[in-house]
This record gives sequence, C-alpha cells and structure tokens, in this order.
Amino acid sequence: FTIKKKCSLGTEICGEEDGSGERGLLHTWMGYSYSTTPERILLSRPVLQAALGARHGVLLVEGGQVYSFGELPWKQNQTSSVVTEPVLEAVLSEQRVVFVAAGSVHSGVVTEDGGMHMWGENTHGQCGLSGLSVIPNPTPVGVLDSEGMPPQTVKILEVACGDQHTLALSAKHEVWAWGSGCQLGLNTSKFPVWKPQKVEHLAGRHVLQVACGAAHSLALVRCLPPPHEPRKPPQDKCGQCHQMLYTMTDREDHVIISDGHHCSVGVELDSRETTSSKPASEPQNKVPSSPYPDEQAVKAYLKRLSDHLSSDCADCFTSDPLIPVAQSVTPMGSALNNLVVSCASAVGERVVSTYEALSLRKVIGYWVTMMCLTKFFVLQVPGERVEERLRQEEPMQGKKSSSLGDIREEEAELSRRLSLPGLLSQVSPRLLRRTSRHRARAVPLAPGGIPEADAHLPPLQTEVWSWGRGQEGNGDYLPVCVKSLNGKEVLRVAAGAYHSLALTAQSQVFSWGCNTSGQLGHMESPTTLPHLAKLSDGIRVWDIGAGQQHTLLLADGDCIQPILYYSGQQVKEVMEQTEEEEKTGEYTQQPVLLPFCMNLGYVSSVCAGGRTCAALTDCNVMGFIASLHELAAAVRKYYCKLSNINSLLLQPLLKLGMTVCVCNLIGRFGRLSQLTGQNSASLTSFLRRSRDIRGLVILDDAHLFLDTYSEYCSAVGDLLVMGGFQALVKPCHDVFGKGAEVVQKLSECSEEDLPLADVLAHLFYLPIKHLHEYGRLLLKLATCYEVSSVDYQKLQDACSKYESMALHLKRRRKEAEYTLHFWKSFPGKMTDSLRKPSRRLICESSNKALTLQNAGRFSVNWFILFNDALVHAQFSTHHVFPLATLWVEPISEENTGIYGLKVTSPEESFTLLASSPAEKAKWLRSINQAVEQALSGLGHDGIPPSTGVTQRADPPISRTASYTFYKDSRLKEAIYEGRWVSGKPNGRGVVKWPDGRIYTGTFKNGLEDGYGDYVVPNKNPNSCDHYQGQWKDGKMHGFGTFRYASGEIYEGSFQDNMRHGHGMLRSGKLNSTSPSVFIGQWQYDKKSGYGVFDDITRGEKYMGMWLDDQRQGNAVVVTQFSLYYEGSFSNNKMMGNGVLLSEDDTTFEGEFSEDWTLNGKGVLTMPNGDYIEGSFSGVWGTGLKMSGSYYKPSLYDSDKEKAHALKLGRLAVHSEEKWKAVFLECWNRLGCDSPGQGQTTTAWDNIAVALTANRRQQRDSPELLSRSHHKTLESLEFIPQHVGPVTLEVYHTIRRYLVKACDTPLHPLGRLVETLVSVYRMTYVGVGANRRLLPQAVNEIKSYLSRIFQLVRFLFPDLPEEGGSLADPPKEKGGSDPAGKQLESPKPGYVRCSSALLLPVLLARLYPPLFTLYALEKEKEDDVYWECVLRLNKQPDLALLAFLGVQEKFWPVTVTVHGEKQQVLSSTKDTCFASAVETLQQISTTFTPSDKLQVIQLTFEEITQEVLALLKQDFLWSMDDLFPVFLFVVLRARIRNLGSEVSLIEDLMDPCVQHGEHGIMFTTLKACYYQIQHEKIT
Repeated sequence: FTIKKKCSLGTEICGEEDGSGERGLLHTWMGYSYSTTPERILLSRPVLQAALGARHGVLLVEGGQVYSFGELPWKQNQTSSVVTEPVLEAVLSEQRVVFVAAGSVHSGVVTEDGGMHMWGENTHGQCGLSGLSVIPNPTPVGVLDSEGMPPQTVKILEVACGDQHTLALSAKHEVWAWGSGCQLGLNTSKFPVWKPQKVEHLAGRHVLQVACGAAHSLALVRCLPPPHEPRKPPQDKCGQCHQMLYTMTDREDHVIISDGHHCSVGVELDSRETTSSKPASEPQNKVPSSPYPDEQAVKAYLKRLSDHLSSDCADCFTSDPLIPVAQSVTPMGSALNNLVVSCASAVGERVVSTYEALSLRKVIGYWVTMMCLTKFFVLQVPGERVEERLRQEEPMQGKKSSSLGDIREEEAELSRRLSLPGLLSQVSPRLLRRTSRHRARAVPLAPGGIPEADAHLPPLQTEVWSWGRGQEGNGDYLPVCVKSLNGKEVLRVAAGAYHSLALTAQSQVFSWGCNTSGQLGHMESPTTLPHLAKLSDGIRVWDIGAGQQHTLLLADGDCIQPILYYSGQQVKEVMEQTEEEEKTGEYTQQPVLLPFCMNLGYVSSVCAGGRTCAALTDCNVMGFIASLHELAAAVRKYYCKLSNINSLLLQPLLKLGMTVCVCNLIGRFGRLSQLTGQNSASLTSFLRRSRDIRGLVILDDAHLFLDTYSEYCSAVGDLLVMGGFQALVKPCHDVFGKGAEVVQKLSECSEEDLPLADVLAHLFYLPIKHLHEYGRLLLKLATCYEVSSVDYQKLQDACSKYESMALHLKRRRKEAEYTLHFWKSFPGKMTDSLRKPSRRLICESSNKALTLQNAGRFSVNWFILFNDALVHAQFSTHHVFPLATLWVEPISEENTGIYGLKVTSPEESFTLLASSPAEKAKWLRSINQAVEQALSGLGHDGIPPSTGVTQRADPPISRTASYTFYKDSRLKEAIYEGRWVSGKPNGRGVVKWPDGRIYTGTFKNGLEDGYGDYVVPNKNPNSCDHYQGQWKDGKMHGFGTFRYASGEIYEGSFQDNMRHGHGMLRSGKLNSTSPSVFIGQWQYDKKSGYGVFDDITRGEKYMGMWLDDQRQGNAVVVTQFSLYYEGSFSNNKMMGNGVLLSEDDTTFEGEFSEDWTLNGKGVLTMPNGDYIEGSFSGVWGTGLKMSGSYYKPSLYDSDKEKAHALKLGRLAVHSEEKWKAVFLECWNRLGCDSPGQGQTTTAWDNIAVALTANRRQQRDSPELLSRSHHKTLESLEFIPQHVGPVTLEVYHTIRRYLVKACDTPLHPLGRLVETLVSVYRMTYVGVGANRRLLPQAVNEIKSYLSRIFQLVRFLFPDLPEEGGSLADPPKEKGGSDPAGKQLESPKPGYVRCSSALLLPVLLARLYPPLFTLYALEKEKEDDVYWECVLRLNKQPDLALLAFLGVQEKFWPVTVTVHGEKQQVLSSTKDTCFASAVETLQQISTTFTPSDKLQVIQLTFEEITQEVLALLKQDFLWSMDDLFPVFLFVVLRARIRNLGSEVSLIEDLMDPCVQHGEHGIMFTTLKACYYQIQHEKIT
C-alpha cells in the first residue's frame, strides 16, 4: 500500500503550537533501491507511534487519537477498501490511547486506563470476540483473571498482533493470548481460543515485552523477580484436584522427584524431545505394574542419554561429572528441564512411588539455600561417564568464563524453574552434599541482583523466550528460553512474519528464523540459532523493525544524525509482480545503508510490516533534538567501549586469579558498566518516547552516577597507590602476548612507547573522561531552553555537578600518582607497614620545613601528612597519629618569635616548628583540611565543594571519633568511640578494653562522668559484673545498680567505686527467691549504721546497727516462728542484755552470749504471770539449765507485770537513728552537707537541674514516662512563690506542690518518699509482720514526718514550726484539714503540724504493712467484737433498736428502699439508718486519721438528718440519746477490723484535734467498740 502524496521534506504544516509540524513526522517506503523516495503521511498532529500490518497501518498521534490507513476491507461503509488518507477511528475519540499494534489483518490499541480495543479480521478469533468473523470498528475486549474470587479485570500495558493470534502484556507483567495456532503458547489443541487466556508457562516471570510473527511469538523476560515482590513458596498440592503435585522415589544414591500429577485443568508437560526414542503418537503415561522403573528401562535410558545427549545438555556435563566447571553454568536452567523431560519420557512419567512425608517445598527450599552457598550446580548421572561435546554452531565461546552475575541469574533461573509446574528431575544426594560446601568467593562483574537504588532503571539481565513454528525449539508449542541469548543483555525483540530479531544493550542485533530473502542480515547457518547481523565496525543499532521478508535497523554512524539499514527483499516499483518473480527477486546478503536516510532528519524510531517500512522523524528545532541524539549516541558508544574492556581484558585476567585490590576494581568497573548500560537503554527508549527532559536518568539520579564514579575512581586510585598496575604487567603478557596489543588498542593511548603499567592506568582512568562528556552534552541541551526556565536550571545544575566531579576525580588521580611516587622513594621497611590502598599523601617535611621543638641535635624527625593520619618518622621507628583525634592550633608569634603549631592527640601533645610563616600556614591549612575530611567520613573520596558541602576553615574542637589507647595505664589498648573535646573523651561514648570490659555512657574531661553502663566479664563465661548508674571523675559515684557475677544485686549509692550511703543488696540467683536481702547504710563497701537484714533461708529479720559488715549495737530480731528479740549485738552475735518473747508471751529478760543462747542472770516470765529469777544457760527452745527463785504473784499484785510489759522498745534502735543515710542523701541532693546546713536558693537550683536533666532523658526515651508523669514534671517547674508569712492560700499551694513532688521519683522529695516506702515495706512485710513491732512502726512513721517536715521548712522557710499557727485568720469560721473539707474548730487561727501536711502523701503508701501490724496486735479483741457483731446482726431492725435501748421516738416508721417508701415492720432488717451505715463503712477505704474522722463526722450528720426528718422539728442531741443510735449504726456497718481502725486513728491523729468536735465523735466510736466487746456480759 502506498499513499501517493509526495511533499518536500521539512515543509511546515499548520497544526497545533509548540512546533508540532517539526515533531513526529511519519515517512513510509518499500525496498532499498536508490530510486526509492520515502513518502510523508500528512497529519495535523505529531505521530507518537506507528504500527504496520500486511497491507495497512495504525497511527497513534498526540492527544491519544488513532488513525488507520492502507487496505481496510473490514470497514463496511468504505467505497473502496484502500484508504489513501489516514482515517480517524472515531469510536476511540472518547478514549485516550497510549499504545497501538497491527497484525496482518487486524489491529489493537491499549488505553490509558489499561483497557484494550480490537478490530479487523476475526475468523481465527484473533480479535478475542466470539461469534463474529469481522469486527469493523474498535471494540473493547476484556481480560479476566479467573484465578481470583471474584474474577478480576486485568489491566493491559501492551498488545502485539500476529497473523491469526494476539498477545497482551498485563500490568502485572504476565502474558495473555488468544486466536489460533501453536504460537499462542497455551496448553490446548482446540482452536480458535476466543477468550484471552494466561500463558501459564511464563507465570511467575516478569515479562517486559511481547512480539508476534505470522506463526510464532517472542517474549522478553527479566531474569530476576522484581525486588519488591517476594517470591511465593511453591505449592505442594494441585489447586484443582488437591492431589500431591510432586512425588519422590528414593534410589540408592539419588532421589527421583516427579511431578507426574496430571490434572485436566493444570499445565501438562509436553515431552516432545529429540532424545526420546518413542514415536510421538504412543501414549506417554502408561503405568507399569511395579511402582519402580525396571532396570532395563533405566539402563536403556542411560545409554541413550550418553549417546544422543542433546547439545543443550552437553554443556551440563564435563568429562568427570563430579567436577563442576564454569561452562556448566550458563545453559543449566533449561538443560535441566530438557534432561528431566527426556528422563520422564524414557522411564514413564508416573513410575514413582509417593513420599507424602517429604513435601517438595522442603527440597526446593534446600536446593535454593544450597544454590546461595555454591556457585555451580551439576547433575550427576549415576554409572556413566559422559563425554563433553559442544555443538559447533552455538556461539558459547563468549560464555566460557561466566561472571558471577550470570551465575546468580542461573541460580535464580533454576530455583524459579523448580517452583514451576511441569518438572521431573533427578538429583543425587551426593551432589546436594557436595554443593553445601563453601567455595572461594568470586567477584561480580555484572551484578546479577538489582540494587534498590536503580530498581527503576531498565533491566539488562534478560532472557528471550520463543514459541510457535519455525523458531528455535523445533516447533515448541510452549515457550522455551533462547539460551544462546542469555547474558547478551537483550533490550528489545521484534518479530517478522517468519524471522525474529533481538537488540542488545551493546547495540548489536541477533537474528534467526527464515532467511530466504536475506532478512536476517547474515548468511550463517543453521538459521534456527541467533547470529549477529553483519554490520561494519562502529555501527551501533538502537531500534529494529521486522516485516514480512525484510528487516529495518536504526543505528548510530559517524555523525550525530541516525542512519537506516535495510536487509531483505527488494520491492520493485511495478506493482504487478508475479509470484515467480517475487520468489526469485533481488535481496541483500547483509544490511545495506538506505541512501535517503540523511534527508529524513532525526529518526526517533522505525517499524516494518508487510513489505513496508516506516520511520518517525523530528526536525532539529533549536538544536535540541540533535543534542538529545548526540547524548544518547555518546552513551551507547561509551557502553560498547566498557563492554569491550570487560570481555576482552577483564574476563581473561580474572581467570588467572587476582589480588583483592584488582578484584575490587573489577567489581566497581562492573557496577559502573552496568549503570552505563542502563543509562544507555533508558536514553534509547527516551528518544523513542517522550522528549521531556524531566525523565532523564542522568538528571534524576545524578547522585547514583556521581557515587558510582567516585567509588570507581577510589578503586583505581587504590590499585595505583599499591603499585597494582605494575603487578598486572606480567599477567597481561601471559594472556595477551609480549606486545599486549589488545591493551594498547583498548586504551586509546596517543603516546608512543609508554610502559604497559602506564597504559593500563590510562585505560582504567578512561571513564573519568566521560564525566566531562556528560557535562558538555547537558550544557548543550541547556542552551536550547530559556535561561529563566526550570529545565534550564535543572540541566545547568546537573552539568556543574558532573563537571566538578570530573575535576575532583582528576585531582584525586593526581593525589594517587603523587602518593605512588612518594612510596617509591620512601625507605622500604616503613613502606610495608604504612602503605595502604586508601591512604594518600598530602604533604611531607623531607625539606626540613617542619621540625620538632626541643628535639635532640642529631635526631631525625620527619613528618608525613596522609589523608587519614599524621606520621612522625624517626631513624627506625615511626608513630601514627589518626587524624580524627588530632587537634592542631597555631602558637601566637608575638612573644616567642617562632612559627609553632601545637598538636594535641589523646595521649601526647607536642609543638612543631615551621621554617617560615608560609610553611606554618601551609601545614596548618593542610592538617585542618585533612582532619575535616577524615571527620566527615569522606577520607580520600571527598565530595567536590560544589555539591553543597561547605568547607569549614577549622575542624570542630568537639567531634565524634574512634581511638585506640596505647600508653594510658588505665585505658591501655582500650578502644574508645564517641565524643571528644580537645583531645579528651567528653560526652557520650563507649570504651572497650581488650579483656572484655565495656563502659557505655558519658565522659567529662577524659573520665567517666554522669550516667554510665559498665560490664566486667567474669571467669565464668556466661556471667559478668554489670554496673548501671552514676559516675564521677572516672569512678562509680552516686546512685547505681550493680549486678554481680555471683548473682547478687546491689542498688544504692556509690562513692569512689565503693558502696557508700544507702543501698540494698539482694543475694541469691533469682530476686524473687533470693536467700537474703540487706537494706541500709554502707560505708566504704561495708555495712555500717542502721540496716535491715532479711535472712529468708533462716526465716529471721534483723533490724539494727552494723559495723564493718557485722551486727554490732542495739537491734531487734523477729523470726517466722514469731520469736522476738530486742537487745544488743556484738561481733555479729546476740551478746549482752536483751529481751526475748515467744508467741505465747513467755518472756526472758537477761544476758545472752550467742544467737538465741541464754547465759547469765535473767528473769523468765510465764504467760500467766509466774516468773523465775536466777541465772540461765542454754539455747532457747531446747532444754534450759537454770538456778533461781520461782515467784507466783497474787491477783492483786499486778505492778511487776506492768513493769515487764512496759520495757519493749527500750533496747531497740531509736526511730530518729533509723535511715539517716536516706535523709542525708536527700539533703545532699539539695546541696546541703548536713541537715539544715545550706542555702534555700541553692536547693531550688539543684531541684531545677535534677528535673531538667530528667526531662531531657525523658525526651530522648519517651517510653520511660507516662503522660500523667510528664504533666507532673511540667507542673513542678513552677516554684510556689510568696512574700511574707504563710496564709491559708499559700499553705494550700505548698501542699499541692508537695503532693506532686512526692508523686515523681525525679524530684528529690519524691525520691526520698519512694526510698522510705521501700525501706518501710522491707522492714515490716513478711517476717517483719510481728505484732510486737507495732509501736516501732508507728514511731518510725512519726519520725519520717518530722524529718520530712524539716526538709519542707528548709525549702519554704516561712512555714510555721510544728504546732505553730498560720497567719491571717480568714473571715469565715472553720479550719481546713488536709482533705480541704471545712470543719468547725473552737480555736482561732490555724494550728498546723507535719502530720496534716505530709500524712496524706506518706500514709497511703505505707498503709498495707502498718494496718497489718494493727490487725495482728488487735486480733484477740477484734475476734471478740466480731463474734458479737455477727450475733447481734441476726436481729431485725426494731428488735435491735429496742435491745440497744434506743428511744422509740428515734425509730424510723417508714424507710425508702429503691425509691419506694416502705413501712418498717417487726421483720424489717438492714434498712433503718441505711445511709449512715453506708457512710461509716467507708472508714475502711480511707488512709489518714483526718479522713477517717471526716467519715465519722459524716455518719453523725446522716443520723441527724434522718432523725430530723422523723421528728420534723429542731432538736439537739444529748449523749444519752445519741449513743444507742450510733451503736446501732456501728453494729450494722459490720466493720471487720474496727479495733485496728480505732487504734490507728488514736496513734496518728492530729494532737490539735483531740479536744474538738472530731475528738468527741472519735471517743463515741471508741466507746461503741468497747461496748460491743462486752455486750455478751449484758
């Protein structure tokens, strides 16, 4: 088809703005003769994409509209089927089309939203719409994935049309097919396939592109799965019929894994294989009677395998099947399948027994793991040696030394194949065993994995898969991999009618298939294998098109403008050719240059179809298009160059085995080469697609390029410095011969007769030249834009980045050369120890420009500054000072007249003298710059200044660095990492000693100071001493926790590395079951002062004085058997006077000599009052020896007994003497050396510092504090301020402040309260819950109150003293107790005491142990009381009121129950005075005496309310009337431990309340309690 509309090239055609007449121009032509002139197809908008069918074409123009032209027989309303003008497909005008495709006689498009429309011939179902033979207009075709429930609509990216079939590529990169013929790749023989079906054989692979020929299909597949999609584990069971997909048969030395499972729905494995001796018609799955293969079959199979091993498999085996070699790598994936398939057909697919127990998933998991460990995989055929025979035609020579990248590809390939259905394989366990051994690590040349950073760049590791007739694979109906293209980096495939093309990243074209008209561009045979199209050197192809019998190539030539090559049949001008002529017509032997291509302008893409060719061109507006083409062509040329260096030079060298530096360089070269290839591919597709420079990879990912170049340059420099290029000379001679012409040619070195080492260096520095090229071309592009535009700015920025990086790398090359020159002249011995790959020389003082101050006359001091260290070399020794921990400052010249530099390192400081001010300035600048770079972590990699890192004049005095001490006795050989200031560790850091000790925490001036964590390993491997807490001047000082290796834990104060102050020591492995706990005062690592020792194993608790870890002084001991001792201790024993009581009140008072041992005079008193006076000896509880007098007192002689009872507590430690260390620490925190000695302002400052430090810590680790805690801290930042005497209002402010302060342990007072609570509980819980300790427990609380009150008065000096009164009596009468409730008080003013202010804070926390002691003390009385309460409560209300003598006028007549009034009957129970009863019951839920008194008052008020309602008149109580009513309420309230409640109130109530209203009410309650106890007598 031809459109006879000639026009002069480049004619402006009126269209839309933005130069649409100059972009997307379409030219078509046929053949390659000189007379051929392309015709321009005129359209109002730029063409974005063209597709050609056999006799028609489809065009996509800007705006997403679609035009058709040529012969369109399916258009019914057309007068003639040949359309000369392109016609708009109006049906699609509502849609925005993004992709078009044309088959022989049908077309397809894809819209922006992933929808697909088809039209044209549909006889073979190629349009995917059933029931119609012709589809005149574009019609939507849905692709449904039926695997999901409900079925999902599949979005489409691309579509490809053939003769009788169509393929679509989905957004998930899967292939769908419909139409007719084996080229569909579907496992079916019923055609046509009307609905799109998934090509299951490619499922799980990432397909990049599809192409359709007349009877075959191609797919370009990415080798690795995309990094963000984890591969799903293979299934064990068939999704349809739920049988095991895989079975296993165990042989003596191998296992046969079979997937012989057949399911009507699944994909069956087609076993047509040349090696199979069975005729294809014979059924393949006969099941023999035996579950195992008979020996005959196996032997026959093995013999056939060795004789007729297909060439695919030949590579898999070497002369010795046990030795893996590199050749076995490349074709492994498919060869395994082929071998496996032939094995299946020979032995019979189902001849295996099932090992249900071992699912294939485990085996595959094992294989994949193995493959990660090993680099090669070999299949072992038992019993036979296989000769290595390589098919001559397959160009595998280039793959002899496969890079690790390829190996990784193959492993991924194999593991993916293993996870696909359609696999039967035979693998020897011996092989699995062998593959689990580790191998020497190879170096990646072309990395197989895709680094995260460039996952969005075009992939280079690809495979080509083909299926259908006339292609490699002998008519495979299912897709097979074209193995000879593996590792060739194919970027694009194209399919002609009967031939195929593959375009690689190295700009080469491989072709295979039918070659009757020379369309393959070469004369190689067999044509079923891909061969390179014959093009002269320097022609780099970057786009391809394939028609019926011709190939069109778009390539770079010598100039910037692209050129076109044609290969295939000549098309005569005369249209009336006969069939015979066509067969014998002219054709090309190899691609020929189309002479008119230079007139077309800048071709951006080509396509071919039928006998036609088409090219899309752009005019060079403002030089922009030319610059883009120049950039793309330069990068393509550059990548070809890098690939050549890789294959011709590096691969052969790598075989010899290289040093680490060389391997590192080759690895970096591979990375650079890969990135360049990806850039080249990206630019090529960029030319084919949009022209918006915002999509350019070198702009968007400039950092990736700059980093890669920088790393590569470092690697080259490192090798240069180590003299590596000299070392490469011999290997080069060995591999490439004496002249090493290959190297000379590759290096493009212009100078003659250079040594080979220099030529190699020149060669490896070539890529750095290319950075300049990037810069130049980006600048050229920038000039095409307005200076003010964003694009101009973007290009300009990128250009300066690349330029400055190029200059920077040039400078680094010079540094490396300078360093190499230096090492050549440096004395040999030191060279070995100082020469490192990354070390560069900055300057050195061999010219005596720098000397050491006060050096000896004959000493030699040579200073060498490297990029990581300053070296001070002397005759035979040298010292290295790392730069990160080097501080240098100039010494002022005024007084001294010398040009000095003071150098400070962690363990030395010295002065250097320069010969002149210029030298001094030079060295100062050099050292400071080197230090700055070393600190920024750049080392010699440095970043050029333009990239935004501003160079500071001086490095910071405070910095983070790592250092190993070598002198300091305390830190010798320890490594410190952390903050420094002027040569000393300061701030956060970690020290690790060689013996395993580790300190992590803060430092100050070189010493541990602040919070730190210190671990000291122990001889026992699993245990260590571990300290966490405060430090000062390098020693443990302050509060900390020490976990000893022995299992003991100490929590408390330290001083100078010793336990000193208040602390708690738990002994025993587990805290919960620790055999003993000590809490108390320590002095210099020993228990001294008051302390409580709970010996859990013996069941004893000691509460008393200590000295030097021994019990010494007065103490109390209680035991779990309720023994109570009070007396003196000496030398850790009960020695001296003491009192001993047993549970039944048997008492001994006298002298003791050992624990529980009586020795000397004493008095033994029996529970009934009888007593013995005399001398006693013996251990208590065993037989006592005694001599003395026995007394039985008369009933009236009770004085003696009283005297005995009063003595308890006399020999115990006085409560004011207890816990002195705890209070002292609180005073110290407030800045006072002893209680009350200090400044209030200092104390507040210290509180502020403590809170701020804790707030900061809380900011660093917010999880430590709750939100309420955080708020408490905020509110504590406001200090209650007042002037003058304390009024009630101020008093309440202070009280609120104290409540909050005591709520958080971060406040010194809160810390004090928390510690007191823990020591109190330690004392009086467990064994300490002994009723005889009650008086001491009460006194201890009173002592706490007075001592805390002293602290509070120190902080608020205007508070009145204990028992003092507040100022300004307010107008209303009544005081305020701590709960803030009003109550009447007969006295004027407000009497305040410590209990009112502090008891609410303290008592709530101490209540449980204290109340337990009261309950034990009052146990007997409470039991009597409770028995009476239970007995009397059986009475109904009226009977009880009568019994108690309540006057009848106070008896309620009606009561309200649940809101209803009810009459009080004789049987009514628990309803009278119910509200008063409920109120009184709350006494058990309050803690402080004032709160309990408040409850009693409210109870009285409730009773009064009820009586007033009853009498309906004013009324005053008399005690005679009130007492019986209150007694009734108390009985009905049923308070279990009323005796304990009464005693607690009595002991701790405010003394000023005793004579007030509250006092009277309390006396009433107490009277009721005693009345109830004695009620039974009545």
